[in-house]
Amino acid sequence: PQVQPFLPQWLAQPKLVQKRIKENLIPIGGVPGIHPKLLKKLQMNGIESFFPVQAEVIPAVLQSASNGYLMGQGGYRPKDICVSAPTGSGKTLSFVIPIVQVLLDRVVCQVRALVVLPTKELAQQVSKVFNIYTDGTGLKVVSITGQKSFAKEQEMLVQKKVTGYCSLADIIVATPGRLADHISKTPGFSLTQLRFLIIDEADRMIDDMHQNWLNQVVKAAFQAENDPGSNTLFQRIKPGPVTAASCCYPQIPLQKLLFSATLTQDPEKLQQLGLFQPRLFTSVYSEKKTLRDGTETEQGAEEKYTLPEGLSQCYVPCDLNSKPLLLLHFMLTMKFTRVLCFTNSREASHRLFLLVQAFGGITVAEFSSRLPPNERQRTMKEFEQGKIQLLISTDATARGIDIKEVNCVINYDTPQFIRTYIHRVGRTARAGKVGLAFSMVLRIQERRFLRMLKDAGIPDIKQHLVKGKLLKPLVQQYEEALSKLEKTVK
Repeated sequence: PQVQPFLPQWLAQPKLVQKRIKENLIPIGGVPGIHPKLLKKLQMNGIESFFPVQAEVIPAVLQSASNGYLMGQGGYRPKDICVSAPTGSGKTLSFVIPIVQVLLDRVVCQVRALVVLPTKELAQQVSKVFNIYTDGTGLKVVSITGQKSFAKEQEMLVQKKVTGYCSLADIIVATPGRLADHISKTPGFSLTQLRFLIIDEADRMIDDMHQNWLNQVVKAAFQAENDPGSNTLFQRIKPGPVTAASCCYPQIPLQKLLFSATLTQDPEKLQQLGLFQPRLFTSVYSEKKTLRDGTETEQGAEEKYTLPEGLSQCYVPCDLNSKPLLLLHFMLTMKFTRVLCFTNSREASHRLFLLVQAFGGITVAEFSSRLPPNERQRTMKEFEQGKIQLLISTDATARGIDIKEVNCVINYDTPQFIRTYIHRVGRTARAGKVGLAFSMVLRIQERRFLRMLKDAGIPDIKQHLVKGKLLKPLVQQYEEALSKLEKTVK
């Protein structure tokens, strides 16, 4: 008999969120408890309705802070919240709106919300959204990602006055490394009033836990201020057993909110996050289908990951030599305006970029960690505007980056892990739109690739064969491009 994995109750019985985005939109007025100011802001930004994830998570976070941010409901510590939903289903707004609302009536500026993300680009994207919704509220958002010098960031975070240091940020959006640096090196930078810790792209952040940033944040949050003049009304002690002594002061709780498209089910990994009575909201589940004879079948019972609804996937079996030709063939015949092409390394993406450039006829750019941040920003902008047809990238962009209107994703190199595949193809068909994903699979990788998708419950990938005679007309120009590339590389 097979041993069934035993899951903690919160993982085994999550709150299920509707998968089908388009059919389950909820008008913004239909979600209870949102501040009129924020409703107005949402309308000004053209948002008339919420996606299912937002409609479930926003009220849950608001409810957990219904007595203001200084304590949980009824004096209890609020539960931590985990959200697992496909890419492009609107996770960012589901924490931005409630956090801005909870902090609207704060009096003193202190760091009360901290959002930690794996990459600079993601952090930039999230702080942009926060800036839109805090505009005109007096709340201050500071982003610390290493795009500015360390000293400049310090100036943005704290100010030294005669009475001591005071915080200049209510909400901080950070990458882990830079955050750890500020905790240890910036005088007066305090997290003792931190109320929300948001971990976005949580599974990747758990895998990168070797940076030990989470322990540093928790330690800084529960650091007793030994300063005799400090405000002792609200104490903070590490959560532990309830005693008469620990109840006599109101506590500022620290609540964690986790978001991910591929949230791990591994209790050991989740253990590292030290979650408190967590609640899980997920749209990753199988659906029961009623057959004509009235019996129910579990459709996709093995489904572990959900992909965006409007996504069509296919794979092209090929050999090493025909891969570049296939890419050129697709680009020249399919007439896509925005194609995102993924390779497995910076070197591969650079070579491919030079080759396509030498071939001519396709506006192409590359995006990888070899480029400086301002150049990456410029490339992104031009790609969104449709000035660049083909963007060749490493997995740096596969995570969470929201690029408008990507028509097609091409996996030039087969992804080695299912998560990488999910995040790559999730760059298209976002927010209920349609999109296409092509994977170029070498014949020796074909079995492993199909097996990987089948194990993850993604059986419906079509095979797309391209006949050799279609590639023939490109060969001469391609060979000229190759010899050009050879000279460039030398």
